[in-house]
Amino acid sequence: MTRYLGRYWQLYALLLLPLAYFIIFRYGPMYGIQIAFKDFNLFQGINGSEWIGLDAFKEVFGMRDFYKTLRNTLMLNFLDLLVSFPAPLILAIMLYELRSAWFRKLSQTILYIPHFISWVIIGGIVYQVFGTQSGMINNVITALGFPEVPFLTDKNTWLITYLLVGVWQSAGWGTIIYLAALTGINKELFEAAEVDGATRMRRIWHITLPGIKPTIVTLLIINLGHMISIGFERPYIIGNTMVRDYSDVLSTFVYRIGLESGQYTLATVVGLFQAVVGLVFVLGANFVSKKLTDEGIL
Repeated sequence: MTRYLGRYWQLYALLLLPLAYFIIFRYGPMYGIQIAFKDFNLFQGINGSEWIGLDAFKEVFGMRDFYKTLRNTLMLNFLDLLVSFPAPLILAIMLYELRSAWFRKLSQTILYIPHFISWVIIGGIVYQVFGTQSGMINNVITALGFPEVPFLTDKNTWLITYLLVGVWQSAGWGTIIYLAALTGINKELFEAAEVDGATRMRRIWHITLPGIKPTIVTLLIINLGHMISIGFERPYIIGNTMVRDYSDVLSTFVYRIGLESGQYTLATVVGLFQAVVGLVFVLGANFVSKKLTDEGIL
């Protein structure tokens, strides 16, 4: 073992930085989980605060807002899974099927750009494009003599806008993993299928999709693990008080009770709840995946 470490010490040295990152920023903060079981006082600190057991959990689970935000989180993530998950897969297959190399690279660059735009800027773009009074689309609609569409003020149309903006922002970047998986498929399989008279759709269905099935399953399991957690920026920036019935999610709930109200114990309880349920989702999805397709990540 010592001889092996000495021979490949450069590889182990490269691991030090990512290991340090995970230890400091992933495992280190777990020390603060105990705040969920204490009446946390900012001036007394974690160790000086009084233990209260599961009282904070009872208080959180007794809040009506908690269940509303939990419902919204599951709903938005489930709809995102239905709409946003297939989008990068379809895009990747379309890009892979392109014969022109320069057009493929140009398309990839254009599709990647939204991923690097801040959600604050995206929020401004959304209000400029979909705003009821001054939005570009509504200006065109009213100029044609039709009534304005409340893209951002009606909860149902807001939900559609929310999902489409998410696809636009993430689909291009999500194609990277699928394109990498597609390059690993044996080209001779496509050539043999083409000789046998298989159409392009047949080749995609019988060669392309089975060839990247492990990648699809892995990404699906990871996405299912995030069903109970949701980013803060997107619902907070695009949402408003008129659509709070849909836009108020667990992350905004934690922001309100944690930072705005200073109830750090309750905010930690919600965060711990998300982490535990997310772990259950990942393990459950992985178990079902192994039973049905013999593919899993754990």
